[in-house]
Amino acid sequence: MDAQSTAEVRAHAFVHGRVQGVGFRNFVLQTARRLGLKGWARNRINGTVEVVAQGPKPAVEALLKALERGPALAYVTQVEVSWETPQPNEQTPFSLRATR
Repeated sequence: MDAQSTAEVRAHAFVHGRVQGVGFRNFVLQTARRLGLKGWARNRINGTVEVVAQGPKPAVEALLKALERGPALAYVTQVEVSWETPQPNEQTPFSLRATR
């Protein structure tokens, strides 16, 4: 692996559509842990799911691609992504947070 593929990146995403009550957060949790990512996911009171993921760029990009698809019962209409500075103390392993 080259340095670019192992350098940590951090993505902050908001997933829109039918993404609550369909197992979306657990889908994100399982996918992120399988990819070895740090971070968290939570439902938002506005009906979106918020995801913060940190790790090697290819793994974060794979999670973002999975967010576009979601689990079988979800219907994703939009994924808003912003890239942030990686945090040295980001939560590991990937977890779920309370709705906000």
